[in-house]
Amino acid sequence: MSSYRGRTAPFRFLNVLRRPTCFSMWQPRQKAAGATMFMLGATEDSNSAAVKSVKQRFPNLSIVGNRHGFFESRDQEIEVCEQIAALEPDILWISMGVPREQAFISRNRGRLTSVGVIKTSGGLFDFLSGSKRRAPLWLQNAGLEWLWRACLEPRRLGWRYLKTNPLAMYLLLTRSR
Repeated sequence: MSSYRGRTAPFRFLNVLRRPTCFSMWQPRQKAAGATMFMLGATEDSNSAAVKSVKQRFPNLSIVGNRHGFFESRDQEIEVCEQIAALEPDILWISMGVPREQAFISRNRGRLTSVGVIKTSGGLFDFLSGSKRRAPLWLQNAGLEWLWRACLEPRRLGWRYLKTNPLAMYLLLTRSR
């Protein structure tokens, strides 16, 4: 059983791992293990700024490479996957947004077998680079950051949340123990 607002909830709430805190969570483990990471996604400017931000905030992380998430052709995408695979990063962060990052992984997971973990991260690089603001802390803590983002980008995110949130809530209520 979980608690919600100080009361016992009749179902388990999923712990939401806040992506921008993933680096701070992984940093001690990564340092101890000597792990490496590659950051793929966002625009060229946002990706570079995100890498710079991560290096400043977490100087012990080993970033073996980075690249923006836009490809001119399928051949270029395959070439980038081969370059990433040759580097053999322990963690590949992909920040292309939903559903692009899932489609990318589906197309290329066979080319990325030398990568330890592939972690989708939505708009993480935009938050790390400072090009997009995160929700106020009280909204983050309430699990409502999605609402903040939907208000900021209603044309892009509104339909997605209207379509997926009711289904997610239904599954949470009917399939949680």
